[in-house]
Amino acid sequence: MSDLNEQLSRSFIQQMDQNAGILFKVAQTYCWDKEDQKDLIQEISIQAWRSFPRFNPEFKFSTWLYRVALNVAISHIRKEVKRKSEPLDEEYNLLPEEESQGDENISELYKAIGKQSEINKAIILLHLEEKSYAEIAEILGISESNVGTKLNRIKKEIKNQLNP
Repeated sequence: MSDLNEQLSRSFIQQMDQNAGILFKVAQTYCWDKEDQKDLIQEISIQAWRSFPRFNPEFKFSTWLYRVALNVAISHIRKEVKRKSEPLDEEYNLLPEEESQGDENISELYKAIGKQSEINKAIILLHLEEKSYAEIAEILGISESNVGTKLNRIKKEIKNQLNP
């Protein structure tokens, strides 16, 4: 292996280790089954590795990784829905069983988030990660004003679902 490839590999591994939480959060938001979450994390990691040579270090790695992860997750869900030829169950639980038993409010929040469209899930996930509108817009490739508008609608929908 050449020094350049070795350096690229080390840099990728280091960045992925530092940002591993992104993979788990995206997988948990888009998949309800532990095995599906593992598969999605693996798919994201593979796509990130394939795309890493095109990563521009002038930008934050975490922003780039969110973009890759969310694109892979949305594609993964679309493939699964087509493969199963049935809509996703709206009542699935996004939290592992042991966590959902501990806090009913968090469980209900994740159920409400789970009912959102793929793009809306991404927006609320990034908002909960305390990303700015500018960062969310950059990750998702939409305008900041669109982020604000969508986020307000999502919050209202979730609030209405939680407090009928």
